[in-house]
Amino acid sequence: MTSSTIATQSPRKRPLRVDAQRNHERLLTAARATFDDGGPDACLDDIARRAGVGIGTLYRHFPTRRDLLAAVLNDDIEALCVEAERLLTSPTPGDALISWLRAVVTHAAASRGLAANLLCAPPDDQLTSVPACIQMRSALTQLLTRAQAAGVVRPNIDSSDLFALVNGIAWATEQASGDRETADRLLSLMLDGLRGTEGLRGPLATAAGIGAIRE
Repeated sequence: MTSSTIATQSPRKRPLRVDAQRNHERLLTAARATFDDGGPDACLDDIARRAGVGIGTLYRHFPTRRDLLAAVLNDDIEALCVEAERLLTSPTPGDALISWLRAVVTHAAASRGLAANLLCAPPDDQLTSVPACIQMRSALTQLLTRAQAAGVVRPNIDSSDLFALVNGIAWATEQASGDRETADRLLSLMLDGLRGTEGLRGPLATAAGIGAIRE
């Protein structure tokens, strides 16, 4: 698998009619606001009412809650995948992996648990077929594989492990009202557990370094 596969997993869809496109955009706007208020378990009926459409229209556009979550997060996920593709050319695979995980933590902490719903499903869950989930797992797998090949990350860690850890840190950061010190401390502890025989090196291997790249 190459870096070019990260951003090309989503199947092409036929363009929507003007009225359908309008409803699609209204639903996404309403979903963002409703999920922001109530988190990923917010009532779908409330989203439809907020968008001024019926619940049947919502389900025609987004057959499942997870489809809707993926659509709401689409722009952020695309940006993270573009960043992952850039980092795949980094001469320091360990730092590249940690830099991307830091970006994922920042995004997940700001999304009120939406990202965790997409990324922490077990491998046999139907969620793994959602394009956004495929893209993110592909991005992390490639970055992780490079770091493991370089001997800076333990070989017995997989992408599911890392997503679970990252989203746990994001949840704790969110509960601390986005406190940077909490994120830095927990990320530093996670890095200690990731180290391989050569260890993670450079400024990203310390809490101070992680905090510095946020500026």
